[in-house]
Amino acid sequence: MSDVGLDYRREQEMPVFYKNHGIGTRRVDFLVEDVILVELKVIIKLEDVHLAQAINYLEAFDLEIGLLLNFGAKSLQKKRIINRRFRNRE
Repeated sequence: MSDVGLDYRREQEMPVFYKNHGIGTRRVDFLVEDVILVELKVIIKLEDVHLAQAINYLEAFDLEIGLLLNFGAKSLQKKRIINRRFRNRE
């Protein structure tokens, strides 16, 4: 799919890696341009556990950037997440 010039896939099944070995698969809510993971929540408030889950997904899917979006609060909650492995590359 594409919208405003960005390629994205909804509920994209992705391989999960542990120590550079594929150990299974998991679906991400959205994968944008094959590099950005987007996880959607509809809960009252984002908690640390949701952030930790998104960080783990980034590392497991070997992706650089993630967005955690919560539409269940009074206003949109958003967190931008960077995979530590990519941050240390620079």
